Amino acid sequence: TMVAGPKLRLSDPVLEPGGGGVNVARAVALLGGKARAWVALGGPTGAQHLALMQAQGMDVLPFAGPGETRANWAVSDATGQQYRLQLPGPVWSAADTARAMADIPARAQGLVVLSGSLPPGMPDSFATDLSAALPSGIRLCVDTSGAALAQVMRAPSVPPFLLRLDQAEAEEQAHHPLVTIAATRDFAQALVARGVAQHVCIAHGADGSVLVGRDGLALHSRPPVVPVQSKVGAGDSFMGGFVLAVAQGQDLGAALRAGTAAAAGTVMTDGTALCRAEDVARLLPECSLTRLAP
Repeated sequence: TMVAGPKLRLSDPVLEPGGGGVNVARAVALLGGKARAWVALGGPTGAQHLALMQAQGMDVLPFAGPGETRANWAVSDATGQQYRLQLPGPVWSAADTARAMADIPARAQGLVVLSGSLPPGMPDSFATDLSAALPSGIRLCVDTSGAALAQVMRAPSVPPFLLRLDQAEAEEQAHHPLVTIAATRDFAQALVARGVAQHVCIAHGADGSVLVGRDGLALHSRPPVVPVQSKVGAGDSFMGGFVLAVAQGQDLGAALRAGTAAAAGTVMTDGTALCRAEDVARLLPECSLTRLAP
């Protein structure tokens, strides 16, 4: 157990490339797909991060970011409790943001996933600005938090293809608990009606996820009960499974089930490891899909 005072000696450290978008790309690769990870890197930690990604065979689009790439830790104690520690990233200037805003649309293909929190100094409007800047036909999926998420909630001029929230984020934005699947559906429908996104997906913990879209689309997928080892990367794995299925031409119901299975597979693995393809294939038939009444 983590306690203050004495030296706490750690064992068996594992280094993994990480960050929201990197984890989505990792999950896509683990599930047999191909993704390109656009990632800002700087300093010795950035070089190490790049080497870790390349060692896993990832297709990386490195971007020269400011300062030193941050590192995060996930520490599990002897009781199974997990502590997730995050350092602040380097501060981005307006020029850094402008370079990124020019670079991403120039490299974008098919589906673009913006995942994770924004670095300090980057404007809260980055996600909505990127949605407007992407070439026609590129579908943007957003999974962010904090002020950047609040900015998306103000209904961008070009709504992204998908906005994903976890239950805590959705409840914070709704200003009330979302206890039931029906309440979650209603809130997601309200967001779609406001023009926040073409589709809204809200995770509901062990109850799976709700996906709502235009034209009355309202779906719920629930995973089977699985042993939980670590929740690190579960949301990113959901996004990886979802966008891979969409890219393969599957319908949104199949994509929702694929994301649900990928998230369930990830919580079964230790530490920062993500889903295993064989687990996801076994779990997929056990993930229910229910069409919800509008």
